[in-house]
Amino acid sequence: MGTRLTELLDIEYPILQGAMAWISDATLASAVSNAGGAGIISTGGRTTEYTREEIRRCRTLTNKPFGVNVMLMAPNKDEIVEVICEEKPSFVTLGAGNPVPYFEKFHAAGVKVIPVVPNVKLAKRVEEKGADAIVVEGMEAGGHIGSIATMPLMTQVIPEVGLPVVMAGGFADGRGLAAALIMGAAGVQMGTRFLVAEECPVHPNMKEKILEAVDTDSIVTGLTIGGAVRGIKNKFSEEFVALEHSGKASKEELLKLATGTNKLAAVDGDVVNGMMQAGQSLRPLTEIEPVAKIINRIIVEAQGALDRAATISLS
Repeated sequence: MGTRLTELLDIEYPILQGAMAWISDATLASAVSNAGGAGIISTGGRTTEYTREEIRRCRTLTNKPFGVNVMLMAPNKDEIVEVICEEKPSFVTLGAGNPVPYFEKFHAAGVKVIPVVPNVKLAKRVEEKGADAIVVEGMEAGGHIGSIATMPLMTQVIPEVGLPVVMAGGFADGRGLAAALIMGAAGVQMGTRFLVAEECPVHPNMKEKILEAVDTDSIVTGLTIGGAVRGIKNKFSEEFVALEHSGKASKEELLKLATGTNKLAAVDGDVVNGMMQAGQSLRPLTEIEPVAKIINRIIVEAQGALDRAATISLS
């Protein structure tokens, strides 16, 4: 299944694995790359030592291309960037800040640059500054989200830029991949879909909650304070939203309350008091499977959907 993304990254299938903080490690990234997609190591909340070790560990687990994500709000982002330039993974994705100042450094190191953007204006800006591709993320995604849904973003961003567009937000099966390709995207990024992969290191308690979740179990916290985060309903998220909309807590108090809750759920397994970050497409997540099986099913479904679409006539 060849697209501009598969050509750019020299991968078999147009699927990126989302960089989920405290979750996306070398084990998961290498499994995705070995299965034909492109895995991504997350550095959010991590040290430079961790970043270097995981890149090197990933190379022992796969000889296929993989990437690293830089969370540009991190206080040690510049040090993380230095490590990435020294270790030279195939590509980087960058979000939660201005990626443009880092383009030249990454390109000088031979690392392809794929910023994550939430709208047309920023998509055009990073294209002008030399990005190799972009991830355009809709608000259906898990974790930190923007304000525009995936379909309107595809409708508006793809015709406005000339570089490969990877769509993210709500993709969980092959039909979604096919829809994105038909709309003109070069591929999709999936994060939540891989939370229930055998190779995903997220705590078993969180995996269990994700498998139990239904389509109405998604919730957005922090919407009123400029830091919207999507996850699964639980005691923490519902109480947070109630407090947020009560007007009884300041922005600073709410941010303090949320700090560390992602790790609490993903690493420590506290699915009552932690924030279980996940996207809206939850019902397709029904069992724990190897990454290779997940990706194979997605590709078979996508090809079937594309074949069916080719038989449709509106005349």
